Amino acid sequence: MPIQYVAGDLFVNRCHAQALAQGCNCRGSMGAGIAVGFKERYPQMYEEYRRRCKTDPREFNPGDVFLWRADEQPHVFNLATQEDYWRSKATYERVEVALTEMRRQADEATITSIAMPRVGAGYGGLSWNKVKVVIERVFADWSGTLYVYDEFIADQ
Repeated sequence: MPIQYVAGDLFVNRCHAQALAQGCNCRGSMGAGIAVGFKERYPQMYEEYRRRCKTDPREFNPGDVFLWRADEQPHVFNLATQEDYWRSKATYERVEVALTEMRRQADEATITSIAMPRVGAGYGGLSWNKVKVVIERVFADWSGTLYVYDEFIADQ
């Protein structure tokens, strides 16, 4: 099955995924939730993300995906699921558009394994059960493996 649900810490990456993924806002802020961990572990990725959010016109918009190619794996997919972080929440449509684009970019980059948290269901404010349906629809016939960390367990 191309989707595996796992418990643990995404950053331990015990599944040895080639890439990690996270949901983001389009304002250049990674100040809460798992985004803080990405910001701390990938400072160059964070700076490029901020630049894309702050340009005029903006280069990172709802539904977009920004793939940060790290010198060493794992790479990072940033999914624009929220317009901002203070007023608006994620939407199921943006999650689906971003997941579809992530899958396309993964195929193009020959990335065959991705690990991600419950995108859109934390600070994004969406129902995990509904997001799960979207994930399963988008990745049902994917040739790679998507690891979804649906339960956080520190350091595992």
